[in-house]
Order: sequence, then C-alpha cells, then structure tokens
Amino acid sequence: MTDAVERSDVPNVESDAPNAEEDSVVLDAKGLRALAHPVRVQLVGLLRKYGPSTATRLAERLGVNSGTASYHLRQLGAAGFVEEDTERGNARERWWRSVHRTTWFNDPELAEQEPEAALAYQQSVAAIYTLRTQQTLNGLQTMPRAWRNTFDMSDWALRLTPEEAGALYQELADVVARYRRDSPETAASAPEGAERVAVITQILPELDASAASSLPSGPSDAQRGPTA
Repeated sequence: MTDAVERSDVPNVESDAPNAEEDSVVLDAKGLRALAHPVRVQLVGLLRKYGPSTATRLAERLGVNSGTASYHLRQLGAAGFVEEDTERGNARERWWRSVHRTTWFNDPELAEQEPEAALAYQQSVAAIYTLRTQQTLNGLQTMPRAWRNTFDMSDWALRLTPEEAGALYQELADVVARYRRDSPETAASAPEGAERVAVITQILPELDASAASSLPSGPSDAQRGPTA
C-alpha cells in the first residue's frame, strides 16, 4: 500500500500498486522478512505518522525498553526502511526517520515462497488496525461533536466475482486518492480545522458462505456505527 493510501502510516498490505509514488516501497523477500515482526511494523508506522524520533521516545510509545527499539531500528535500517536523521542526531542521541511513506505488498509468488513471513507481516498489520479502531472508540466520547459525527464502522455483504472485487478495490482507491494526503511535513499547510483521518479498507473473501444463505453473517448488512 498501511499509510498506507496516502496509503497509511502503517506498512500496509495492498493488492495492487498501480499508482505507487517515488516515496513508496514494494516489498521483496528481504523486506518482507524484515517486517515479519510486530514491533518493526509499529516502529515504521510511528515514524511515518509523527516524523523523526529516537529509540527512547519510540520505546515509550510502544511500551518496550529502548534496547529493544534500538535493535529493531537497526534491523529496519539494514533493510532500507529507516535511516539515521543526521541533522537531528548527536553523539548522545541517535535519531531515525522513515525512508518511505507507503508500503506495497503485491506478489502472490513471494507470499508462497515466504508463507511464514507473509502471514506474520499481515497479522501484524491486522492487529494494528484493530488497536487503532479501539483507541478511537476509547476517545470517541471526548471528541468534538463535529468529529464524533464522522466516526463510522460499516460492513456490506456483496456477492462478487474476483474481477468485480478487483474493480471495487480500484474504485475505492481512486476515491481515496482524490483527498489530501497526510504527513508530518505537509500537516502545517493543511486548511484550518483539518485533522488526521485514517481510512482503512478491507476486502475479505468469505468462501465458506453458501450461495443459498440469506442470513447476514455479521451484526447486520450495511451496519453503520454510532455517529454521536
């Protein structure tokens, strides 16, 4: 994709990368193995979201010790996902920054060659999506009403061919691409009142659902979450 999208600040899983920009990275085997750890996925995401930082500050956000954060940052650096920010660093404090804004994972053959790494990476991304949703829910009641009214969790049950599902993804991606991307560098130029909004799309094939079934498999078809 993640920031992923923008794509997202998370190193996201994308089914295709037709418009990958210069600041995007397409995962190869080395990159996939490097990101096959939840702490590394989170570190890259934090650097993309908040900008350059130190291992100590990143460790505080993640609830791990600074030695753990430093180790994983070095591994990410060796794989080309992060680099030292020499303009901020000094002899006592080492700063890191993300090399890319988005990550794309679009290689079925690679997923077959590295099944454990692919699954670990995808599970890490899914766990981060769940955490971000829960964090928003926890803070929902204290948000200004204007933002509270934009909150949404919806699901629609569709019956599509693989080709139709691919077309749906592309249409969704085209819509998202029309809106302003977020980054620490461009936030200052955004209009007054603009805040960061995460748009997470998921197309989940449910091949175990019988064609004869007419009952919704989830809480409801086209369920929309609370908005106030």
